[in-house]
Amino acid sequence: MYISELVLVNYRNFKRSRFVFDKDINTIIGENGTGKSNLFRAIRLLLDDEMLFRAYKLGVSDFSHDLEDWRGHWIIINIKFRDISHDESVQSIFLHEGGGVEVDSENDVTEASYNLIFRPGISKRLELARLPVGDKAALIDVRNNISIDDYETVFTGRSFADFYNEDSYLKIVGDFDKVVFPSKIDSKNIGWIINKQMSLSKDISFTFIKALRDVIQDFNGNKRNPLLELLEIKSETLNNEDYEKIIENVISLNKDIESLPDVIDVSKGIHSTIRETVGEAFSPTKLTIKSQLPDEPEELLKSLTLNISEGSKNFDGTISDMSLGGANLLYLTLKILKYKYLVNKGKVANFILIEEPEAHLHTHIQKALFKKLNFENTQILYSTHSTQISEASKVSKVNIISKAEGKDYVDVCQPSTGLTVEEIHKLERYLDAKRSNLLFAKKVILVEGDAEEIMIPALFSKFFGLTLDELGVTIVNVGSTGFKNVANIFHNKRLRRRCAIITDLDSSIYSEISKKDSKVIKTKKRKALGSDKIGKERKALLDIFCQHNEYVKPFYAEHTFEVDFLNYYGNEEYVIDVLNDIYTHKSKIKSIEADLRTENVEVYGDKVLSVAKYAGKGWLALALAEKIDHNVLIPEYILDALSFSIGKFNKSTLLVVLLYRKQFYLDSSKSEELECIDQIINLLTQSKRAIKRQLIKDLYSKAFGKHDNLLRMI
Repeated sequence: MYISELVLVNYRNFKRSRFVFDKDINTIIGENGTGKSNLFRAIRLLLDDEMLFRAYKLGVSDFSHDLEDWRGHWIIINIKFRDISHDESVQSIFLHEGGGVEVDSENDVTEASYNLIFRPGISKRLELARLPVGDKAALIDVRNNISIDDYETVFTGRSFADFYNEDSYLKIVGDFDKVVFPSKIDSKNIGWIINKQMSLSKDISFTFIKALRDVIQDFNGNKRNPLLELLEIKSETLNNEDYEKIIENVISLNKDIESLPDVIDVSKGIHSTIRETVGEAFSPTKLTIKSQLPDEPEELLKSLTLNISEGSKNFDGTISDMSLGGANLLYLTLKILKYKYLVNKGKVANFILIEEPEAHLHTHIQKALFKKLNFENTQILYSTHSTQISEASKVSKVNIISKAEGKDYVDVCQPSTGLTVEEIHKLERYLDAKRSNLLFAKKVILVEGDAEEIMIPALFSKFFGLTLDELGVTIVNVGSTGFKNVANIFHNKRLRRRCAIITDLDSSIYSEISKKDSKVIKTKKRKALGSDKIGKERKALLDIFCQHNEYVKPFYAEHTFEVDFLNYYGNEEYVIDVLNDIYTHKSKIKSIEADLRTENVEVYGDKVLSVAKYAGKGWLALALAEKIDHNVLIPEYILDALSFSIGKFNKSTLLVVLLYRKQFYLDSSKSEELECIDQIINLLTQSKRAIKRQLIKDLYSKAFGKHDNLLRMI
């Protein structure tokens, strides 16, 4: 039995989200603050016996942060199971009279739902049902009289409602916008109410390993000590006969300690001192020092500690002597062993939830742990923001949580939805540790070469004064993999994030082949024409691929990055500045410099490509990245790609950029420009209304010119 689907409605930072899981190992990926912990908490409220009491204590803070008014709304945690156990007690929970479940040849349920519903009590639901359709004033009155104390928690089975469907929610709960509430208060769609005694949590083994563990404190405490948990489980099956001799020795040892002369002398000294201090009448009749070594088997086990050495075999250290990573790994190991003990107790299903296992662990250990932690008939759910674990994860078994842009709730997607098996395999082969970070990125730009991968972040940072990382943009170099194999993941059905594709058209920079051309020149021109043809074909295919996908868009360099970079007046100075790092002969440098300063693309284009070939495109890009400054001009196709991926700058981002740009116009001769900049800054800082982008554009154009890079981002 395993969880095949989880739907969260109005729970914390989930407004309406669906997670899809497979039998064995599943990964939930998300940056900090996206709700991975809330997801695990939701599952635990239904399946973790230790959390069951909390399910009946939900409060206002548990409602979706996106709800303007929680009163009257429901929280729904809906779990769908497949391969349901034939165990009679489990079948009784899911047995359905009407449908919505799958059964086998023996009429045993094989697939069904299990739900936690937090809703207003019957009296408040009746008040809502009696409201006249469309009477918003009456609705306000009813909602104003609803408190959290009016709510109830119910568990249901035998349900077949699609809680992920908004229409289904409106039919069951009601439409607050239209003030339409169901007249039938208890819809059978939500299932049969299950009493506490029939909780599914009692029939399964459930192990939760939390994140951000204070391992040392847990080992030293009594409540959460993982070693003590294991010993207590084992103590249930202890044979007292095995401990009789030990207990006898403990009792004898207690007596020996008590009879030590020093112990007797101290007890007598205490007794006599009390008599001398307060007198015989107020002194205790008897006073002795007793040894309290435990003589109960369970208590004896609690006195055990774990000593361990990470380095020298000759060193016998304690938990406190271990590294954070070593202690964390040990903690995980003991929790897994606890799980093994519980599995042996004949539970009908086995679940392990591991929250951010990468904490304090070396990257190699992360991958090894993920690959080796695989138990038969056990479903494991990981939550992580580790690229090492995401690399090892199967794309088909990944759920991604991301913050919905401009919203107080998160978006959940499955990156393999709708892809063929072949497409999934291609994507999985590509997502190594370096490139799997695109699963975490808010925006993505795909490039096909080292030059773009190095230079685009440098261009952005030098001109705008902030990094692409600050805006959540990831540059991914696909190399020869092909854009389609990677860009497939960005789609309305899968990863709903904007992805810009930047590639070269490789249009020929040369004139037509002439009889006067040398053999070498003719060869160069023919090769350029061949690249030109391939570039046009690539564009046609990419345009078709992106045609009906709002999340992916291609952007083309007319020639190549190096040639198009020089197409902007002034950028040639940066390339010229690099020449001394590449060549040694002054005459050679002077000749190249002259060609780079021409306005003829055939001349400067050929020369910069020669320089790139001689030095290596990657090395030239690294050298250029160090030379460029705030005056650099970013090619338009790159700006357009950035604008598509990032979107327009918001107020705070614009302010950061303007303050950065302002510092280069501080001399008195730029008074008019400075005045325009100050006007924009005042508009951004003083007004609480939406920014007037056209006014800002006009003012900025006066200060920096009509062709400034920033204008595309306003």
